[in-house]
Amino acid sequence: MPQYSAPMNDIKFVLHEVLKAESLTKIPDYAESSPDLVDQILEEGAKICEEILFPINQSGDEEGCTLKDGEVTTPKGFRQAYDAFAQGGWCGISADPEFGGMGLPQLVNTVMQEMICSANFSFGMYPGLSQGAYEALHQFGTDEQKQTYLPKLVTGEWSGTMCLTEPHCGTDLGLIRTKAVPDKDGSYHITGTKIFISAGEHDLSENIIHLVLARLPDAPEGVKGISLFVVPKFLPDDMGRNDIHCGSLEHKMGIKASSTCVMNMEGAKGWLVGKPHKGLRAMFTMMNAARLGVAMQGLGIAEVAYQNGLEYAKERLQMRALDGAKEPDKEADPIIVHPDVRRMLLTSKAFCEGARALSYWVGMNLDLSLKSEDEQERQAADDLVALMTPIIKAYQTDMGFEVASLAMQIHGGHGYIHEYGVEQYARDARIAMIYEGTNGIQALDLVGRKMGAHMGRYLRRFFHPVSEFIEAHQANKDMAEFIFPLAKAFAKLQQSTAITAQKGLKNPVEAGAASTDYLRQFALVALGYMWAQMVVISQEKLASDEGAQSKEFYESKIKTARFFFTRMLPEADWRFKAIMAGAEPLMELEAANF
Repeated sequence: MPQYSAPMNDIKFVLHEVLKAESLTKIPDYAESSPDLVDQILEEGAKICEEILFPINQSGDEEGCTLKDGEVTTPKGFRQAYDAFAQGGWCGISADPEFGGMGLPQLVNTVMQEMICSANFSFGMYPGLSQGAYEALHQFGTDEQKQTYLPKLVTGEWSGTMCLTEPHCGTDLGLIRTKAVPDKDGSYHITGTKIFISAGEHDLSENIIHLVLARLPDAPEGVKGISLFVVPKFLPDDMGRNDIHCGSLEHKMGIKASSTCVMNMEGAKGWLVGKPHKGLRAMFTMMNAARLGVAMQGLGIAEVAYQNGLEYAKERLQMRALDGAKEPDKEADPIIVHPDVRRMLLTSKAFCEGARALSYWVGMNLDLSLKSEDEQERQAADDLVALMTPIIKAYQTDMGFEVASLAMQIHGGHGYIHEYGVEQYARDARIAMIYEGTNGIQALDLVGRKMGAHMGRYLRRFFHPVSEFIEAHQANKDMAEFIFPLAKAFAKLQQSTAITAQKGLKNPVEAGAASTDYLRQFALVALGYMWAQMVVISQEKLASDEGAQSKEFYESKIKTARFFFTRMLPEADWRFKAIMAGAEPLMELEAANF
């Protein structure tokens, strides 16, 4: 049977020692968010994930959701788990206190997203979609819309969705056909079909608030003609059931306990959110929040897969170690003694711990971008979040699937068997590479939008601190084995950035051809930057009396970092070589010859 334990020691290490997240208390809205309070809240969050959400993960996968007479029923135990989750205030952990939220930093919510997705990926979809709806209405809704919807979304009495995709269009939202016709009372009649709508219909909340992209009668073509509408399942003020219904449930590879719906609207009543034809901006508010959440899904599924692979490797007895028996009193050694098993485990461990530091860093900057009283700090943080969002979404979901696959491999034949649980992690993880913009789209966003934005200003938000860090530690002999490979990889990242930008200006196909390799190269350097910082802290702690009490923990950090720099970071070099090959090897073969 699978197992999960929230990695609280590592979470606290990243928050308090690496990021020094208590600095967020300088922001007036977060003045009460002391480290002790944050730790207490996260420990309670860990309990609900371990004790309430995780036990129904595998059974939820087996049972799935069912549709009958237009109503969706979630698996056994999900309603009770959702009630406990909502009553505990977890739906509004970072929401505005004006609407009943806890008002805690977004960073705390980021940590919770990881633990929720480790414990029960499918369950996390329901409150996760509500958060996107909350963010869009909080930023773009009218005062009346905020007062109507936000308090209920915060308590979890109501939940939310994002209705973007249609049968004929996914990424290319300029092709949407859903129509919105104005009514005399100021509302709109919405007609159309949306597909792949996560949490589109279910029995967990009293009402479901759909945010729908549609076109007004006078809308210009393309993305400049998209407007956003709020379309509730049940109309406010007891106006009855709205004409938006679930036509069918998708039969999916994974996340089977999450209801993925086809939603049909035949004159459903909706209200404009924001300005006409300006729905794209509001949509990106939802999408960016969702993409950060999806990055945490990648990390969350990797963490639980790693934990189960590790436990199996310690218990499973097979053959003897290559250099002689390690446990001669047993009939064979545990498979963790074998080099290839250790390669898979260390790859998983190095990713999870490095990505945790990286994504929490982005989460902390999200707080600064929203709440800092220093305008320059706020702008710098906003730039960094914009730059890193596609990188962590794509890389962490790629690696989430890879780590789940490695856990299956460690289990051998048992990994392919349902009862051990790890095959579910691989199935669940796969969708995160696709939705909220496929990972190829994230790469195009990075090279097409972020790389050249504001004359390279976004890039400087990352390049400058990395450069300063390398310069500050390059004379430290104890850091040489980490700083030199980081400096080399960073130099090549700068080189590929310049070449990709230069070629892309002349021929955008060149930028497109480089995009996926460039994103991966960037992500590896970013992970290296985080690992190098963790090594510095670990070395300092080991040299202190305080660190002596946790010697094993800090030594483990340094040894894992050594694996990352010698066995994982070198991937950045061949990604660089692939970028240098240019577009011709990709584009010269005629379509008819494939």
